[in-house]
Amino acid sequence: MAQRIAGIAFLTVDGDQLALRGNFTVSPSPVERTMIAGQDGVHGYQELPRVPYIEGDLSTVPGLSLETLLAETDVTVVAQLANRMQYVLTSATCKGGFENNTRDGQVRVRWEGLTCEEMAL
Repeated sequence: MAQRIAGIAFLTVDGDQLALRGNFTVSPSPVERTMIAGQDGVHGYQELPRVPYIEGDLSTVPGLSLETLLAETDVTVVAQLANRMQYVLTSATCKGGFENNTRDGQVRVRWEGLTCEEMAL
């Protein structure tokens, strides 16, 4: 049986749906591990915290304000994916540093937060 694993996705910030264009990435991992090797073999690993994020290209439709996005702090960002997974990024802030691509009518936006939880829909 065929299953939908990619494609349709929805993005909301504090309950407001945004016009998600593409290049959508969810990175929920709270830690990053690196293996440590010595001259005599593998000794173990290093574990460091990392910042979870949700990032994607938004269409620059009427009503989208980059100033409003930049002012977002302590928001909840929800990503609903085609594979029926949902990710909730909490205590998030919009990172900024926008590049408004006027030829394609899109802007990449990234929210970073304290936690990102995965839930099945």
